[in-house]
Amino acid sequence: MNRLKQQGATAGFSIVELLIAMTITLILMGFATSLLAAGFRIRNRGNAVSDAAADGQRALNIMSREIANAGFNLVTNGVVAGDSDASHLRIRSNLNKYDTTSPGARNAATDAGEDLLYFVNPSDETDYLVRYDINANRKTVLANRLSGLRVHYFSQRVTYDTTADANGVTNCDVSNFSSGEVAPNLASYLVIAVCVRIPAFGTPNSDGYQPASNVLLVSDVSLRNANLAAY
Repeated sequence: MNRLKQQGATAGFSIVELLIAMTITLILMGFATSLLAAGFRIRNRGNAVSDAAADGQRALNIMSREIANAGFNLVTNGVVAGDSDASHLRIRSNLNKYDTTSPGARNAATDAGEDLLYFVNPSDETDYLVRYDINANRKTVLANRLSGLRVHYFSQRVTYDTTADANGVTNCDVSNFSSGEVAPNLASYLVIAVCVRIPAFGTPNSDGYQPASNVLLVSDVSLRNANLAAY
């Protein structure tokens, strides 16, 4: 009987030992939770960067393909100088000139898809890259989460550099061109820079915090019909 009582007295943990163990467990759980939350923030930002960059790249591909056709069956390079500048681009082409179901005269660009305007439409939530089909009176959003659109006009192929500020964040434009820019109606080569905005994730000074940043996407487009009038 005395032996059973002695064994019972020495079994288990004391209250102090339990409190110490619980405290250590809570600290470790808090540390693990913090790391897990930081990992989720980093992953979410990575997904956002991938989605936004892919969205911007698709928009640039669409623009580049259509802009390359500017001036088709016209006597100009197809760029409308009055509506084109560093942040807007309007192009015209006569794509249906040889379509027997939609005959057109030279210099005509009256069908859908033959008179297009590209620009960034700012809003409170996000900025949209818009394709406006003037003849069809239809606007299409090509990409969102943009910070800007920059169009540069040249008479020949050029080389250039991307630039960054002191913190290594791109300012979303290109510089140091190997040749000077020309008026839009004299251009035969365009450099288009699109700035994709990535929002901040998390809160400052917290684990896994990712500040807001920009991703620069650039497309070079040769206006292959710019010199047709000289042939």
